[in-house]
Amino acid sequence: MPPMQCLSSPLTARIFSDCLAPQNTRLLTYSSASSTDSPRRRDDSISSDDSTSDASLLQPWNPLLAIIPLENDEQEEREQALRDYKVTIEYKHLKSHAPGGVYLIPAIDNLRSFFGIIFIRRGPYTNGIFKFQLKLPPKYNDVNMWPQITFSSYVYSPYVDEATGSLDLKSAYAKWDPSRHYLVTVLTYLKKIFYAKNFADAKANVAAKELAEKEPESFRKKIDACVRESQKNMYTNDPDSTAKFTEEQVSHRVLRDLLKHHIRNESQVTKQSVLAQIDKARKV
Repeated sequence: MPPMQCLSSPLTARIFSDCLAPQNTRLLTYSSASSTDSPRRRDDSISSDDSTSDASLLQPWNPLLAIIPLENDEQEEREQALRDYKVTIEYKHLKSHAPGGVYLIPAIDNLRSFFGIIFIRRGPYTNGIFKFQLKLPPKYNDVNMWPQITFSSYVYSPYVDEATGSLDLKSAYAKWDPSRHYLVTVLTYLKKIFYAKNFADAKANVAAKELAEKEPESFRKKIDACVRESQKNMYTNDPDSTAKFTEEQVSHRVLRDLLKHHIRNESQVTKQSVLAQIDKARKV
């Protein structure tokens, strides 16, 4: 059953109602990793264990444990609805726990498809703007149901397949454990690959790994070219993407000036104040 179709069913609505009941949820403690621009690591190589604690997740009470047996089709629909609900909970928690510089926006017509952008502020990829798509399998939140990240921007990295743009997640997480691994785990790992200095564990692009080891200057030049290309193609958008860039227009400049003039400190920033300035800019 397609995800959006599943979400619209009466059964799903009933499940969500059960799951949203306060007495049926419990909050796991969140152990925050460093959210600075230079990611935390034990050493210079990428370690998948570093990001397993970067999550805060409401674990819903499982209504399947408190009901009489269902027909196979209805039970499968209920289980799928619960998976859908968990995805929405994970995405909600990205609002406060996503790594700095990483943005993820869901697709309009698919609960398990997201469009993302990462802005690199330090390190060898400084000023890079890389776009990617994150897809979740239908049974995501089951064991060994890995997410898939594919860069639409060209990324020259030992951790990214040069031909397909796929980020190698299975090498980092040999077993996907839904009790330890979440969307925030994947995004944290995605950010870390842009700061790595030791590529001993990289497998996706062996040629890039060897170049980094044997000819670091040539490797750096390829990274610089990769960053320039990401900037050049910033306004090239996927037609289906929900994360798009548009070139600056007069209304954008007007809005920026209005915001600077009317909102002078953080305490004045409210949704209403920003919308008011946007409305003024539209009339220009």
